[in-house]
Order: sequence, then structure tokens, then C-alpha cells
Amino acid sequence: MSSNDTPESPSVPAALPSDSPFRSERTNRDEATQYVLPLVVHIEKSAPPARTDALRTAARAVLVMLSDERSTGEGEWAQVMRDWQDARIRKVVRRARGAEWRKACALPGITVTGDEAEVRVYPPVPLDGWPKELAKLQVSGTDLDDPEPPAAPDLAGPVLWLNPELDMSAGKEMAQAGHGAQLAWWELSDTERKAWREAGFPLSVATPGADRWQELTVSGLPVVQDAGFTEIAPGSCTVVADHPALRR
Repeated sequence: MSSNDTPESPSVPAALPSDSPFRSERTNRDEATQYVLPLVVHIEKSAPPARTDALRTAARAVLVMLSDERSTGEGEWAQVMRDWQDARIRKVVRRARGAEWRKACALPGITVTGDEAEVRVYPPVPLDGWPKELAKLQVSGTDLDDPEPPAAPDLAGPVLWLNPELDMSAGKEMAQAGHGAQLAWWELSDTERKAWREAGFPLSVATPGADRWQELTVSGLPVVQDAGFTEIAPGSCTVVADHPALRR
């Protein structure tokens, strides 16, 4: 995740809680066994999904995993989900096509579809313990475009706002959108979560202008700050998670 490095910059939000999984400096979460949430996006050479559709679908995939009955209570994925959330919140997006995608779909997980995008999300795995079917998939090559300008976000519903000043690959942005959706989920009440889930987790992904971005980062809405493991500087603000229930 990420943010600007200048503490006094108006685009930098208030300090994150000391136990936040998104702090760039070392925290107690670094002492726990580290897990990663794998996401695989289906990208065929002849028909890649639109970038914004892939971002929305990745965010929804994270929400579907968080809310699945297997991830909560005594569910079969519940313990590893707790272990993952007790450490750093890491997500890695890889791509698959053809036979690779079919093999990836054979592993336990959940496939979420968008307008055209398909993203499969899996229960967390140890940082160095990926299943071989996923470990060999490429992280690079997820550079997607929007063939047409994306529709304006639905401001009456949840919106994941992307930092207009950062240049990230589509795979990186998909992971960041997932982080933003997760932060919003954590902030909601059980009733609000249930309503969002029953509606199918509708959400928009959009990039605001620079002035609007600065307003959003100090609005009190959840902000994702990158730990700086890949692509961007530690502490960079990447996403503001805007949900109607969280607006002040």
C-alpha cells in the first residue's frame, strides 16, 4: 500500500493505529507468521478484461472471501483467515489463462465475476508456501486498460478512490482495491455488512482529481497506506474507502 512521504502534506491522513496492518514501519504484526491472500485474474490474450472491471471484481472477491461462512466462526478457512488478519494484510494478484486458469479453478477458492472480469480468491497461504499451481503463475503481465472511459462512480454507493498521483500496475491496483474494500468491511456494523453482502457487494472504483483526493484523505474515511514491499514508496496512500455508512 502507499502514501506521500511528506508528513505535513495535506494528502497524508492522520496517523494509523499502532496495530494497523498497513503501517510502513515495523509493528507487532511483523512478529506473527506471515500469510498472503492469493487472487488470480483470468486474462486471455484475445479477450482481456477492462481494467476498472478487474479492479471492482478483485475488491468484491476480497469481500466475498471475508464474508463466506467458511471464513468465519468454526468454518474450514476461519483459523487461517484469523492468522492472516493478525499479521500483515498481504494480497498478491497473479494472472492465468487457458489450462493455467482451469488448474487454478480446481483449487479450493471462490470465483467472482464482474461485467467480463473473473477473479478467483483463495484462503490465505504462508508467504513462502504457495500451492505449486499458483506459485508458477506470473505476477507481471496484468497490465490492463479501459477500452472506453469508465462510467462515473455511483456516489450513492460505496466507492474506492484511487490516488491520482501514483502509477501502479493493474495487478497492484487490484490488490490495493482489495485492501480498501477490506478496511471498509472492518469499519461497518454487522447490520451494514449483511446489507452490503445481500446486495451483492456493489461498489465503484474511480480516480478523483488532485484536490478531491486531498479532501478524501483527511475526511475520516479509511485510507490504505502501502507498506512498500513492491512498486511504490512505503507509506504511500493508495486508496480511500468511501462507503455511505462511513461518511461523516
